Amino acid sequence: MTRRRLGPVTLAFLVLLQGTAVVLLLGWYTQVSPCRRPSPAQGKVHVLLVSSWRSGSSFLGQVFSQHPSVFYLMEPAWHVWSQLPNYGARNLKMAVRDLVRSVFQCDLSAVEAYLPEQHNLSSLFMWSQSRALCSPPACTLSPRNQLSNPAECQRHCDTRGLRGAEEACRTYSHVVLKEVRFFELESLYPLLRDPSLDLRIIHLVRDPRAVLFSRENAASAFYRDNTIVLDHAKVPDREMQLEVIQEVCRSHVRINERATRKPPDFLRGRYKMVRYEDIVLNTLEEVNDIYKFVGLEMTTRVGEWIYKVTHGKDSRVGTFQIISQNATNLSQAWRATLDHAKVGRIQELCKGAMSLLGYRTVNSVQEQKRVDVDTVIPKEGYQFSWLPAKTEIDKGKQTV
Repeated sequence: MTRRRLGPVTLAFLVLLQGTAVVLLLGWYTQVSPCRRPSPAQGKVHVLLVSSWRSGSSFLGQVFSQHPSVFYLMEPAWHVWSQLPNYGARNLKMAVRDLVRSVFQCDLSAVEAYLPEQHNLSSLFMWSQSRALCSPPACTLSPRNQLSNPAECQRHCDTRGLRGAEEACRTYSHVVLKEVRFFELESLYPLLRDPSLDLRIIHLVRDPRAVLFSRENAASAFYRDNTIVLDHAKVPDREMQLEVIQEVCRSHVRINERATRKPPDFLRGRYKMVRYEDIVLNTLEEVNDIYKFVGLEMTTRVGEWIYKVTHGKDSRVGTFQIISQNATNLSQAWRATLDHAKVGRIQELCKGAMSLLGYRTVNSVQEQKRVDVDTVIPKEGYQFSWLPAKTEIDKGKQTV
């Protein structure tokens, strides 16, 4: 039998032909395969509400949750921190980021990895705060265009496993996650670059003096989180709250600087900073502005709910629950009762962040208690910009 040896030109042609066929085959497969990655053309918007504890994030989360176009989950990364408490925040940030990515894609298997083998919907942290989990297709309790009642949801909507939650997630145009466990933006860059996600970041901040006042009213609820934030450093209990708030102030500076001072192209137009005090002062105007940023429209029912929960008479401060309160009074409550020595310490530790975010210092007990002295610079009176070149930081002090 005679064998013919292929010449180099013929061999090169066959290799080129084979390569072309492989490329065409892979192109065809990605078009027909049901497992291919989704694209933003599918129209889903992903919103990450980044904040810190006791900054009004539960309220703003509910502003999203009660909207009929939103699938909302409150702090899914809580499961990572609760199951891996011996690590620090820096060690956990990638696990948190990957879990958030999966939830944005309506895949809750990453959350299930942190749950008991036999788990219900109620195993999700604060699950009943999500109207979408109390409405069809997850539950028949509340029609999708109506507000939900968390207490009723707990009684009627608990189910085995998370498949119903995944199914519900896929039916909404917006997926919104509220998180207090991101302290920088760099770990989120892969999500911002991901073509399957249309990610918008809302950065909610609050006067650190008000944050301290609120945290002290619920100090025991945050002990484990405090140790993780501080990477398990040996800090006396009396200093722990102040150390945590200093780190929160630093994180606000890091996040805002990264997003506004020469941001990478993939971040431009996808970041919005909001002050809690501005929301309190002009609630509907601010919420409408936030909705516009993420492509939502206000509904009559949600507008009425917002007015009700911000104009109530209840003076209680719930740790995570939303109750009807006078938001304006609460936002300034620290001025009447917080010890001035602590106020002065926070102003020292967070000096740079307060300057950046538009909060005035008070220099005496009398000035602190004078409610006619405004401690929040009006929005039109300042711009979010970096500090001048000569600051206390340049002088080597531990201010932020």
